Amino acid sequence: MKTIFAASFALLALNGAQAATHGPAAHNPAVKRSDVDHVATPAAGANSFTEGQARGRIAKAGYANVSALAKDKDGVWRGTATKAGKTVNVGLDFKGNVTTR
Repeated sequence: MKTIFAASFALLALNGAQAATHGPAAHNPAVKRSDVDHVATPAAGANSFTEGQARGRIAKAGYANVSALAKDKDGVWRGTATKAGKTVNVGLDFKGNVTTR
């Protein structure tokens, strides 16, 4: 009887461990890829990018002369940059997505 109980407990523990490491909350959905997406609206949330990292990701998205970067109340890095000879307002959310307006 003890053997059956121990085996059942081991199976339950193993299944629980797999759920904890493979479930939807087991990873940080912030920056999953190194490429940069352009989105219409930035996602609000705690942004862990430093100013230098934000500048780099915006430049990687094809923008030059990135300047005046500051985090807004939603955690989005906002500033100005140039692309194709035009100055635009850019934003970088906590997921690494670049927005323009």
